[in-house]
Amino acid sequence: MSAQPPEPEPQDSTVELLRLLADGASPTQLGRVGADPEALSLAVRAATRLEDQRGRERALRALVDTARDLAATTDPAGVLDAIVRRARGLLGSDVAYLTLYDPDRGDTYMRATDGVVAASFRTVRLPLGAGLGGLVASTREAWWTSDYQHDTRFSHLDSIDNPVADEGLVGICGTPLLVEEEFVGVLFASYRSRHAFSPEEVALLGSLATLAALSILQTRSRQATEAALAKLSLAHAAEHRHAQDVERSAAAHDRFTHLVASGGGVDDLTRGVGEVLGGWAVLVDVDGTRRSAFGEVPGPPVEVGAPDPLAEDALVGAAREAGHGVPDGERYAVGVRARRELIALLICGAPGGGEANLPIVERAAAVTAVLLVFERETAAARQRALSDQVSDLVGGTLTGLEASRLLTREGLNPNRPYCLLALRGQRLAMNGLVLAASAAVGDGGLVGQHGKRLVALMAGDDPGVLAAALVRRLGASDEVTAAGVGPLTGTDAIPEAFTEAARTVDAMIALGRRGEGAATADLGFAGLIVGSTPDVAGYVTRVLGPVLAYDRERGTTLIGTIDAYFGADRALRRTADALHVHVNTVVQRLERVATLLGDRWQEPESALEIQLALRLRRLLHPDARQG
Repeated sequence: MSAQPPEPEPQDSTVELLRLLADGASPTQLGRVGADPEALSLAVRAATRLEDQRGRERALRALVDTARDLAATTDPAGVLDAIVRRARGLLGSDVAYLTLYDPDRGDTYMRATDGVVAASFRTVRLPLGAGLGGLVASTREAWWTSDYQHDTRFSHLDSIDNPVADEGLVGICGTPLLVEEEFVGVLFASYRSRHAFSPEEVALLGSLATLAALSILQTRSRQATEAALAKLSLAHAAEHRHAQDVERSAAAHDRFTHLVASGGGVDDLTRGVGEVLGGWAVLVDVDGTRRSAFGEVPGPPVEVGAPDPLAEDALVGAAREAGHGVPDGERYAVGVRARRELIALLICGAPGGGEANLPIVERAAAVTAVLLVFERETAAARQRALSDQVSDLVGGTLTGLEASRLLTREGLNPNRPYCLLALRGQRLAMNGLVLAASAAVGDGGLVGQHGKRLVALMAGDDPGVLAAALVRRLGASDEVTAAGVGPLTGTDAIPEAFTEAARTVDAMIALGRRGEGAATADLGFAGLIVGSTPDVAGYVTRVLGPVLAYDRERGTTLIGTIDAYFGADRALRRTADALHVHVNTVVQRLERVATLLGDRWQEPESALEIQLALRLRRLLHPDARQG
């Protein structure tokens, strides 16, 4: 029978326990030593504490490493992904994920995951108070469960439980992310089997959540700093641009002022603003007439002095009403004002546009206003002197030589046909009307005042056409009525022509023709009354000329038919009896008359003119055959 090994001495067992403890043996390894029970219990307790201490040290090192890694990460999205991966690795869980709070919807949404398989789980949203994550969000405390689906502490919703089941999660722990007491999300660690979370695991997940919250805070601070720096940079750039714009505007103003001080006119100023803008510029009068232009102006070509289509543009209309410049893309318009009176409009274009060009245009308008006021005052002073001379001219107090010199000096050749016009306004005072008429007449004519009458002398041989054209040009300033007399040559007939023109313009207003322009002859029989030398033969020819010419060429007596027709009080049968012809013949002749004189020849006004012309013809030609 073999001998039994000797029992180890108690002292030897104790030494063995101490040796194993020194080598870092686990409690299980210590349990294999046949030592004194009390000594063994103490050794196991010491080993357990050492093992727990080593676990805490590992967790602490992991947290430090995590913090170091997060500090080195500049990508906000990468920070959250790194935290989730580290949580899964440290806890050894099957899945880790992080949700963030959505203040607009009042719930949390999935932001980062690691180990997740089910697509439905990646898109789940957790209402506050629902599910484990919702409870963490609402209480701002950590919650965990070893068996989520059967844990009645949570409010179960299909929208949450189904994705959890799809992912196969059973044991779940969630801890809140708080930034300065503000809830921002939840960090989770989950297992696909039952798992009892230890306090150490919950604490470790909470520490990771704190790191995540600090990272989010750091990211927010970095973003706020970057936004502030960007805003500061933008403000600095804007201030720099503003300074450049102010400097550019001031330089442009100096240039415009120098142009005017050097004796430049509106053409020089228009060119100046166009060159500064690198585009085009147009100056129009308040009536829409182009006054000056520079550069490639959009639209059809327009002569200076002609109506400008730009004046009808909505942009220009807005500038008329506004007290400042109005931009529209690459175009600008501003009213040129003197003492709040709109005296012109400046329209400009600049490639690229931009608000920075508007102050330049407004400064150009201000300098233009000064120039136009100066020109207007100069013109007014000159016009006052000229009005006195025109008054002497039409009053007949100038000698023939003095009158000829005056006309020649003002660009009117007294040896070539010209016409005299008398004008009456409706709204403007006489001084304003004189200036407006002088601008409308322009070079090659002269305007003045004689008593309470306005008179103009213009080159041309058709007084009616000249009067109508002048009325149109003055239409934007006032409702003007103009009567023309002429054509004249020399200067002797000027006083008599003025008397006739003044009577004619008064007659036009009395006849309801205010706002028109016409010659004495255009007034019909009224012209015979107001005219200084009534042209009876001319009147007869103007009224009956087509019929007289027809009779002369064909040997007919349509003029007699007209005379008989009116003599019979327009009765066809009585007319036929007087002419000894058939009624149908009378009808045919009257149709021919309508062709020659127009379909309205029997209307009251035309009929009166025709009957007067018939009577005057009999006076001129008492032996002429009427029918």
